[in-house]
Amino acid sequence: MQVAPKPTGVTPQGKPGETYAEFQETLGGIPLRPCYSASDREGKDAEPAPGAYPYTRGIHASMYHDKLWTMRQFSGFGTAEETNERYHFLLGQGQTGLSVAFDMPTLMGFDSDEAASRGEVGRCGVAIDSIEDMLVLFKGIDLRSVTTSMTINSPAPILFAQYLCTAEEQGVPISALGGTLQNDILKEYIAQKEFIFPIEPSMRLVTDVVEFCMQHVPKWHPISISGYHIREAGSTAAQEAAFTLADGFTYVEDAVKRGLDVDAFAPRLSFFFNSHVDFFEEIAKYRASRRIWARVMRDRYKAKDERSLKLKFHTQTAGCSLTAQQPENNITRTAIEALAAVLGGTQSLHTNSMDEVLALPTAKAAEIALRTQQILAYETGTAAVVDPLAGSYFIESLTDAMEAEINRYLEAIDNRGGMVHAIEEGYPQREIADAAFRYQQQLEDGERIVVGVNAFDTSVDTTPPQILVIDEQIEATQVTRLKEMKAHRDTSAVGTALASLKEVARGSDNTMPSIMQCVRARVTEGEIIQALKEVFGEYHETPAL
Repeated sequence: MQVAPKPTGVTPQGKPGETYAEFQETLGGIPLRPCYSASDREGKDAEPAPGAYPYTRGIHASMYHDKLWTMRQFSGFGTAEETNERYHFLLGQGQTGLSVAFDMPTLMGFDSDEAASRGEVGRCGVAIDSIEDMLVLFKGIDLRSVTTSMTINSPAPILFAQYLCTAEEQGVPISALGGTLQNDILKEYIAQKEFIFPIEPSMRLVTDVVEFCMQHVPKWHPISISGYHIREAGSTAAQEAAFTLADGFTYVEDAVKRGLDVDAFAPRLSFFFNSHVDFFEEIAKYRASRRIWARVMRDRYKAKDERSLKLKFHTQTAGCSLTAQQPENNITRTAIEALAAVLGGTQSLHTNSMDEVLALPTAKAAEIALRTQQILAYETGTAAVVDPLAGSYFIESLTDAMEAEINRYLEAIDNRGGMVHAIEEGYPQREIADAAFRYQQQLEDGERIVVGVNAFDTSVDTTPPQILVIDEQIEATQVTRLKEMKAHRDTSAVGTALASLKEVARGSDNTMPSIMQCVRARVTEGEIIQALKEVFGEYHETPAL
């Protein structure tokens, strides 16, 4: 890796008029030159038009000219009632899709009344224990007319079943539902660590959802293959793309082994990428990822449907780029990252709020974040031209370099026998840890500048910004409601549903119908997880240093 020069003339105080030497590499370590010309692309063909294979320039010929990206702000906190109120607020402000943030107990498969949940109920997202909470969460929202994204992984089939049964109780056929379930368990073992079951049964649950959606919920995206959390864990852009693509190929292989036709499910796979602050590197990452996905799906997996070759992705601006120091600077960072996502061809976008590094967003900060997207869409002219950076010597060269770096990682994964074996060996985990360590060293040595953190720290206003405070009473309220629900449900139906689920889990049938039976009987998420643990066991990570 080419080492970037240390900045000259910049002190932690960052006095006006001082200079800063240009970096000679991207944030991810790809070497750069001061100027690019036609010679950098000599002998290489121009990329085909947008909407044409291999989709480097975008998956649609018209991109945003005919239809803007979906503005899908991630939101959830406290109780279902409070989050429902925020959803109505955001929809009223012009948001065009919903995205659910669940609290930590829900993400880990615990009910709110369990000892492990104490102090965490409703803190980092909304608490959802049963379908009763899901019904409140979407009260007054027509699930037929809105698309919903749910960021949930190990318990994904359960929360998805709750959503489907909520639609049923609204009188909406599940075949009419549109949205996305994250349901990306491999990245949990790599980066986010919200795993519950061992890898093999976890993969079975993922493919169960894919198969069920093929048969019953055809408009739904059953997996959002996520690089976002890999990047938030400290990876480079190339690592994020490579490990995410490798996860995607693994899901394809597992579904094909199940006997599913690749062109019957691949068109509904989607991706979820980070947009970091290195503007051009991020754009190159999206372009290169589309190109690689298209080629591998066509050449290795023999997909014939053009929709199977098109990498569709949601983007969220980088939470790890936000700073607690001078949080107003985060508005600028987010705007730049959002522009990179749009110029990179994203299908939907979440823009982070300036205060997310401190707490869950206030309504005002969330409104500013949404307005950032709306200004990009309606004031900048960004949406008027398809892929406006195409033909740039620099962009095209950087895309080639990014593709080569991603392929280097994909080859290393293949040499280890695939992504599951690579995870068990700890390969992606070590690569991410090493990248995070290098970046931290660069910050501490002054090789990388973060404004307001290790330079230009001139602020004299130490007044903390207003943040969203979650009422401690929320946990008691949620626990009380859960206990009341359990006291009034049909215990015989609960026992029958759980016994049926365990029987199915011991066999090879799809688990989704049995999970939905549990949900209709008001079985809680934690109870379903416990039943599956009795069959599947639990995963315990082997530490790697």
